[in-house]
Amino acid sequence: MPSSDHDQLLPFIDRAEAGRILGMKLLTYYGRKDVVVLGLPRGGVPVAFEVARVLNVQWDVLVVRKLGIPWERELAMGAIASGGVEIFDLSMVKQLHVPDEAMREVAATERKELERQEQLYRGNRKPPSLDGKTVILVDDGIATGACILAAIAAVRQNAAQVVVAVPVAPADASRTLRMEADEVISLAEPQKFLAVSEWYENFGQISDEEVRHLLEKSVPSAA
Repeated sequence: MPSSDHDQLLPFIDRAEAGRILGMKLLTYYGRKDVVVLGLPRGGVPVAFEVARVLNVQWDVLVVRKLGIPWERELAMGAIASGGVEIFDLSMVKQLHVPDEAMREVAATERKELERQEQLYRGNRKPPSLDGKTVILVDDGIATGACILAAIAAVRQNAAQVVVAVPVAPADASRTLRMEADEVISLAEPQKFLAVSEWYENFGQISDEEVRHLLEKSVPSAA
């Protein structure tokens, strides 16, 4: 639920602190064997690790890649996720006159990176079974919502319930997500929102090695 007093929460010191606070908002899921926390690489992984540690539940990653406008990579026209999920914001694509060929090229490039990350992070380890599970999708924040929407679509195929949990998200994006997820938990939903980074004191880039290191660390699991 949104915070009524953002100044008490923002900015977060770093992703780890945000994850610990977020975990405390999710205690209804504590110790449940039917719960899996999935972090979106790279920035969502440190948050997800702390959430899973607070909740004493199984956790892993769900690789999602933003599909950026070819001439403005930070502006998302869609996203892809593990399991072959591909989502486009067709209204934006049409408004910006993005050619079909350019869309396919961006998707193909990001699909290769998604496969590289999956192999790097997981190796031969199988992803957790989501059949009949409550899946908590965690990121370090939401900007456009494209990636988290792709993540929701990816886990909907098997999960019994999909929960989105993020430290911060713009109010309009949260409204959209509440129409797609079974539950959305956010610590703050500021009306004025430029970038996720502005809500953290320390928002350094997370490397592939840091993601692998966290995945190798075991947290108490009820699974």
